[in-house]
Amino acid sequence: MATPRNKRPTDAELEILRVLWARGPSTVREVFRVLAAKRDIGYTTALKLMQIMTEKGLLRRDEKVRPQVYQVARSEGHTQRQLLRHLLDRAFSGSPGNLVLQALSTKKTTAQERRRIRELLDELERDST
Repeated sequence: MATPRNKRPTDAELEILRVLWARGPSTVREVFRVLAAKRDIGYTTALKLMQIMTEKGLLRRDEKVRPQVYQVARSEGHTQRQLLRHLLDRAFSGSPGNLVLQALSTKKTTAQERRRIRELLDELERDST
């Protein structure tokens, strides 16, 4: 069977990824319980989503154990960077500066976040000289 072309996670798939990033390798039932505590979702829906995510390469499944255990194929940071690159290209014509300006003007940042942003800008400035 051909693998789907779009390997970016959907919103529902991101929800499952967040559970697995937080919990680590888990069964469908374990993921389902976490999701069901937050919203109305059926077990078979969670199962189907996780099967699709495995086909897309977002999850890996250990078929040697029963029940099968699923784990993320990529780190949270890797997935965030992939989604950000896509957004950057589509909405900001590839301009990181425009993306950052919009992000900072949209929501308030904490003092700690601003300090980290300054540190990163200083680091980028040092690296470019």
